[in-house]
Amino acid sequence: MKRIYLDYSATTPVKKEILEEMLPYFTEKFGNPSSIHKFGRDAKAKVNEAREKVAKLIGANVNEIYFTAGGTESDNWALKATAYDMRNRNKKNHIITSKIEHHAILHTCEVLEKDGFEVTYLDVDKYGSINLEDLKNSIKENTFMISIMFVNNEIGTIQPVKEIGKIAKENGILFHTDAVQAVGNVHIDVNDLNIDMLSMSSHKIYGPKGVGALFVRKGTRITPFIHGGAQEKQRRAGTENVPSIIGFGKAAEIALENLDMHIDKLTYLREKLKDGIMNNVSHVIYNGHPEKRHPGNVNLCFQFIEGEAMLLSLDIVGVAASSGSACTSGSLDPSHVLMALGLGHEYTNGSLRLTVGDFTTEEDIDYVLEKMPVIIDRLRQMSPLYEQIEGGNN
Repeated sequence: MKRIYLDYSATTPVKKEILEEMLPYFTEKFGNPSSIHKFGRDAKAKVNEAREKVAKLIGANVNEIYFTAGGTESDNWALKATAYDMRNRNKKNHIITSKIEHHAILHTCEVLEKDGFEVTYLDVDKYGSINLEDLKNSIKENTFMISIMFVNNEIGTIQPVKEIGKIAKENGILFHTDAVQAVGNVHIDVNDLNIDMLSMSSHKIYGPKGVGALFVRKGTRITPFIHGGAQEKQRRAGTENVPSIIGFGKAAEIALENLDMHIDKLTYLREKLKDGIMNNVSHVIYNGHPEKRHPGNVNLCFQFIEGEAMLLSLDIVGVAASSGSACTSGSLDPSHVLMALGLGHEYTNGSLRLTVGDFTTEEDIDYVLEKMPVIIDRLRQMSPLYEQIEGGNN
């Protein structure tokens, strides 16, 4: 059976050249970067080389990159370490974020609230964009951080990051962004955008899972998140995951080299997929900003259909998709992102996220466009409400 993967926002396959770069560091080049002998020195040199490549991808300085276990750890570190430090030193305890953040941010904020911190959750418009005036009006004397994601992981909307960074800078507030979905998919220059901290993850850009990074602007105070050894400039203890870090570095290098071509290809496939579905299926909503969005994201809501039934039906014909964030897979609750857009349960229950990537072909899109209307029609025939509405229209 033909197998088509359209869930690139959940994770990406490791590219062959990236794996080849990693393999020697599992075996003959296995040294610990903290060791002073040649095995260790060689490993440390490759880690530093990877750090330079990751820094270059976002326009940062090499000394501003700290390797972590992934985007979730980076988000937790940025918020928690800064929060407790700011409260202890400056008596500031207010964070501004949005209602459509990844759960790595939202759940961290919930924990901080239980410990006495104040969090403002900004509303978004029908496209998933925050209102900059709402942001300005939410700033207080005790506000120390604005944390707004760069690209939403479910609907693909790109936030007005540059404007947010400008507002934060003018008010002397730190600006953190969860850029896990943005890195390698849009152009990023942390200096131009006035970003103070940025979270990223390797497995979203064809690198290995279990490794990511936190960008921390030089001069920004951040306390250690994991205590122990002197790794990561004494801020993140633990022996480095050398092969994965090297893979992350190679993935960043490839992403930067191919960024424009990557964006153009994904945008073309995204539009073909979106138009093909919207033009052949009724009672469907296209979620997210129509233009300011992730180049490979198509998020749709189908009325009169359960999302799980749709995903299973697609899987039967060999198409891998999702209903939203991979981190909430298995949850019966409707998407908090779609609910924040103002969509009712009749739509949120039938959500579908299709994301294309570097290995997606036009033939893949043609196959999906052939199967989708048939699947949607079959599922809707089982819906009494659909039968009632369609019957009334005839």
